Amino acid sequence: MSDPVDPSKHEKPSGFRYFDLIVGIFVTSLITSNIVSAKVALVGGVTMGCGIFVFPVSYIFGDVLTEVYGYARSRRVIWIGFLSAALASLVFWLADLMPPAPTWHGQAAFHSVLGQLPRVVAASLVAYVIGEFVNSFVLARLKVLTQGRHLWVRTIGSTIFGQLVDSLVFYPLAFLGEWPLSLVLSVAFHNYLVKCAVETCFTPLTYLVVNHIKKTEQIDVFDRDTDFSPLKLRVD
Repeated sequence: MSDPVDPSKHEKPSGFRYFDLIVGIFVTSLITSNIVSAKVALVGGVTMGCGIFVFPVSYIFGDVLTEVYGYARSRRVIWIGFLSAALASLVFWLADLMPPAPTWHGQAAFHSVLGQLPRVVAASLVAYVIGEFVNSFVLARLKVLTQGRHLWVRTIGSTIFGQLVDSLVFYPLAFLGEWPLSLVLSVAFHNYLVKCAVETCFTPLTYLVVNHIKKTEQIDVFDRDTDFSPLKLRVD
C-alpha cells in the first residue's frame, strides 16, 4: 500500500465522491437487517435470523468510513444510522397500531414482520450505537498503532470487539427473562461467530474498496489527535 496521504493537503473542500454513497449503503443495510431479522432461516443445520448476513455489511462500510474518512466523520454517520433506524421503527410501530381496512387482510403478516416488540427494538438500537462506536474507536486506534499497515488487522480486530459488545448488550437486553440464560448465551455466541466470519470473508473486498476510495478521494485520515467522545458531532 502507498504511503499515507496527509488529509490536510489533499482533502477536497467541495466534498467527496463516494462519501454520500457509503452513508446510504450503511444506513440501508442497518434498517433492512432489522426488517429481515423477522425471518428465521435454517442454514447448514443452524437456526438464525436472516439479518445476520446483512448487519455485517454495516460494519464493513463502517470500517471503510473510519479507515478512509476518520473517526469524526464516522461518528456523525453512526448517529445518522441510529436516528434513521429509530425513525423507521417508530413508523412501523405506528402503522402496525392503525386499524386495518375491512377489505385488507394482510394485518397478521404485516404484524409478524414489522410489529417488533418495543423491548427488542430498544435493545437493537442500544447495542448498535455502542457496538459501532467500539468498532470505530478500535479501528482508528489500531490504524495509528500499525501506522496504516495491515488493514486486515484493523478490520477484523475492530469487528471482534465491536460485535462482541453488540452481542453482549443486545441479547440479554432483548431476551433475558423471556429465554433461558443458556439459550441467550448460545444464540449470542453462535451469531457472534457468524458475524465475525462474514467480516473475515469480506476482507479482500474491503481492501479493494478502501484502496480505491483512498486513491480517488485523495484522503487517508489518521486519528492521532482526535477527540473520541461519542457526543461530539463537529468534524474539526
